Amino acid sequence: MIYDIVSNKRRTAFAKKMEGYGFRVQKSAFEAMISEKLYRQLLEEIPGAIHKGEDSVRVYRIIGQGEVTLFGASETIKDEEVIII
Repeated sequence: MIYDIVSNKRRTAFAKKMEGYGFRVQKSAFEAMISEKLYRQLLEEIPGAIHKGEDSVRVYRIIGQGEVTLFGASETIKDEEVIII
């Protein structure tokens, strides 16, 4: 998930909310391995956490045989039957 949130207050609150789902991999990017139920919950929460006319959030869902190649200092991703966002 990547985001561009204009307001410092909204951006900080959004990042804290996302920490409940996954981990930060860049300043405005999070990765999470979550169940389908949590994924749906996340999608429902995002619109209420942003300003539709000013902010942007992109959620990339990777299913099946998705692949992430890591370089440098990165957290390890465990292989589980979950949705990677």
